[in-house]
Amino acid sequence: MMRRLLVVVAFLLSAFPALAVNPDEVLSDPALEARARALSAQLRCMVCQNQSIDDSNAELARDLRLLVRERIASGDNDEAVIDYVVSRYGEFVLLKPRLKPETILLWGAPAILFLGGAVAMAMFVRRRSGQAVGVPLTSEEGAALERIVAADAAGKDERQS
Repeated sequence: MMRRLLVVVAFLLSAFPALAVNPDEVLSDPALEARARALSAQLRCMVCQNQSIDDSNAELARDLRLLVRERIASGDNDEAVIDYVVSRYGEFVLLKPRLKPETILLWGAPAILFLGGAVAMAMFVRRRSGQAVGVPLTSEEGAALERIVAADAAGKDERQS
């Protein structure tokens, strides 16, 4: 029983993602290392493009992690480190783009799409509420319907007897 439990625990723990930071990259000062990890989580791996450099095993991500740690060790504050990396690789390296005139559409797109959908839905509902549900039957159609219903009722009465 204990062996099975250990196998299950080992299996579950193996599902956790391994971070890509190698032991030789870690700074000796825990406070500086924490800053480096926080900054690395904000920067996109230019090879993987859907991972931060903290999670990526790519060589370029390793180089960027080392660059971030060098800049922190030399005394740069967090903003200076980010600005330096952005100056070398462009705004695309940021996982969360800055709010600037060039990115206003990116930040405003969800609100614009939501408002556009709300307006379209309101117009649809308003247009549908003004429409008639159906057209009244003519006197001939009404008489034909009465005959059909009467014939159906008579047929049911005969089947039940």
